[in-house]
Amino acid sequence: MMEYEDSDPRYVISVAARMLGVHAQTLRYYERAGMIEPSRSRGNRRLYSMEDMERLRRIKTLIDDLGVNLAGVEVIMRMGERMAEMERWMRVMELEIRRLT
Repeated sequence: MMEYEDSDPRYVISVAARMLGVHAQTLRYYERAGMIEPSRSRGNRRLYSMEDMERLRRIKTLIDDLGVNLAGVEVIMRMGERMAEMERWMRVMELEIRRLT
């Protein structure tokens, strides 16, 4: 059985849309808005990874459940990414401090 990484492209747009409960045009709109960047096959078909799907689920939750508009979603997503980056950096610094003491 083949093992996949979360970043490996897996789903064509119709399957991804069905899994998320949205129309394929919605995914194209999110891509045009810069919210998601799916991989492309040799034939230029969009291919969504598990990471893409998780990002799309977060976007859908913010819009549908919390009423956030697309501009707000972009700000929230960037803040979350920045916070995760800072947490990674803090862990590295903590390890370095422990190493030096």
